[in-house]
Amino acid sequence: MKEIKISDFDAIRIGQTEDAEGGTGCTVFICENGMRAGLDVRGGGPAARESQLLNPLMAARTIHAIVLAGGSAYGLGTANGVMEYLEERGIGFDTGYALVPLVAQADIYDLSVGSPTARPDAAMGYEAARRAFCEPNYRDGCYGAGCGATVAKIKGMEYCMKSGAGSYAVQIGDLKIGAVVILNALGDVFDWKTGRQIAGLLNEEKSGLTSTSEVMKGSYKVVENKFVGNTTLAVVMTNGRFDKAQLCKIAGMAHDGYARSINPVHTSADGDSIFAVSVGEVEADQDLVGIIAAEVVGEAIKRAVEKAEGSFGIPAASDLNR
Repeated sequence: MKEIKISDFDAIRIGQTEDAEGGTGCTVFICENGMRAGLDVRGGGPAARESQLLNPLMAARTIHAIVLAGGSAYGLGTANGVMEYLEERGIGFDTGYALVPLVAQADIYDLSVGSPTARPDAAMGYEAARRAFCEPNYRDGCYGAGCGATVAKIKGMEYCMKSGAGSYAVQIGDLKIGAVVILNALGDVFDWKTGRQIAGLLNEEKSGLTSTSEVMKGSYKVVENKFVGNTTLAVVMTNGRFDKAQLCKIAGMAHDGYARSINPVHTSADGDSIFAVSVGEVEADQDLVGIIAAEVVGEAIKRAVEKAEGSFGIPAASDLNR
């Protein structure tokens, strides 16, 4: 098994835009010939659009794009710009009267970073789609949907840390499996291989890390609002041939990567979601791909921490390690 670039999935184009001042952005994944896709949502607060398209019982066999964005529910209009760009290029489901691009979307909550009125919109989605075709520009770190991402917010923004987007991909023979993660969790972050905490809740001096779960164990009383501005998102990609039902299972197995890397995870204050997409014809074992998907998700989470830079007065892991 060897590492490859996330851009080595030839059928998928990735473009992103961000508002660095406002602290938000979007990342767009486009497959002009359509990609088979599944979805598994484990968190209690997702902001999503067209997610039912990925239900195996629904008629659509493929979709044309996935949008990951900031802005919480306000950012869901970003997909309108992606649809507009795809329609201009003649990409979409032919209804007989018009082409309808099928675009699924999920958003993180980043309104507490930068400006609460800065949100991805249709213009930003259009530009990200254009870049995906004309100048693919995916980068790990505080770019695209990762621009306003943070972790460990149980005590509010004063003790949280900056995170961002991360990616990792591998190849075994002809089989490719990769993931892009937008890390925006309530919990702390750990190296999935060693169990070492690499980001999370800051201590009182803001000189090191402490434990979100231990803070939560300080009281068993009901907390009505656990600072609900969270949600970690991922797109798992493979050139293995799978249908929607199989991809939903692979997405579910990929959540093991979240569980190994984030604690606590899948809470009612998170909207944790994973898309899994198939863009090839390589015959591969579903369970093996699910196992590797969890590993590449774990590594992508680690890279989201490593590549993040402190901003908006919020430190990143690199600031603590200086």
